[in-house]
Parts: sequence; structure tokens; C-alpha cells
Amino acid sequence: MRLLNVKTFEFEEFIGKGGGGIPLYVILSHTWDIEEVSFEDYVGQQCKSKKGYNKIYDCCRVAESEGFQYGWIDTCCIDKSSSAELSEAINSMFRWYREAALCYVYLSDVDSSEDPTAEHSSFFRSRWFTRGWTLQELLAPTEVVFLSSDWVEIGSKKSLLSTVSRIAGIDEKALDEYRWTEYSVAQKMSWAAGRQTTRIG
Repeated sequence: MRLLNVKTFEFEEFIGKGGGGIPLYVILSHTWDIEEVSFEDYVGQQCKSKKGYNKIYDCCRVAESEGFQYGWIDTCCIDKSSSAELSEAINSMFRWYREAALCYVYLSDVDSSEDPTAEHSSFFRSRWFTRGWTLQELLAPTEVVFLSSDWVEIGSKKSLLSTVSRIAGIDEKALDEYRWTEYSVAQKMSWAAGRQTTRIG
């Protein structure tokens, strides 16, 4: 697994679990936008001029402030030019989100000054809740923290459980502590219905 050192901003490779295996890491969930930084951009030193670099920088900044040393971001931590690596990443994605110490959900369209529980709030309308890719990123991690456009913490999946349940159309029990495994395939498919699977939009 390729992780980004949030202190040095350099990639480090890890294999396996346990002693000498994969360390604690935070993982980022977000909606893709224009000028995201790819792995090739990052290693080629062509990343700082792209808008997406600020997202990487701020994620690392927040992670370091909370005592973490490593982070994983899908845009830059996967070498998408390698079909084998891309395939492995897609197959491992749920597990990586599940095993993360913390998942940051960055909401670029949400204002930190608003009450996220209010139905008219930008949190309720965030496009993150409309994307197919983000469903597993909501369900898999044990700890999820929502961050506004200016990287201010809005709340967690646990503290906003009722609100997130209403927005996502998923039972609170399913969102809480891996209880979604108790639901039928049909019920799980209903959670994904209407979500868009395009990366940008």
C-alpha cells in the first residue's frame, strides 16, 4: 500500500499487517474536481500548479495536527498508468477505507458557518451524498469526520448519525458500527439507487 507521509510529503510503500506492516493512516473521501493531482503529476513535481494540490496539502496539514504520520488519497496514491495496480486498488478500496484509523470526508461545497442539521444547509445539499463512489466510503470506515470547504470539522458520522441517515436514505443502524452487513442485497442496492458514478460533475 502506498501512503503519503504527511510530514515529508513523500510516498512510502508498505506491505502486510502487524509488526513492520501497514502503519496507522487517515484516508480521504471527497468528490473529484478539475485539476486533481495524479500519481504521475506528484512524482513528476508537476503538482503544485494544479488546484488539486491544495486538497492534498490541507489534508496532510490536518492529519499532522491530529498526530498522524500517514495519509491515503485516491487521486495521487494510485498509479493509474499501471492496469495491475489500478485493478488491485479497486479491489482493495473497501478494505483500505475499513482499516483506516480515520476517514476525512472533505466537502468542498459546504459552509462551516451553517448548522449541518438544518434541511436548508449546504451539508444537506452536498454533492458528496449523491455520488456512487462515496457510498462505500461512508459505510466502510469506523470513524468518519466531515470537514467543510475551509477544512473545519462539521461533525462525525456518529455525532450527525440522524442527519446523515436522512440525507443518505440509510437506516441509522446500518450506518452504526458495521451493522449494514445485516441488510439484504436489495436493501443495499436501494442505497445506491440514484447516485452518480462519474468522477467529476
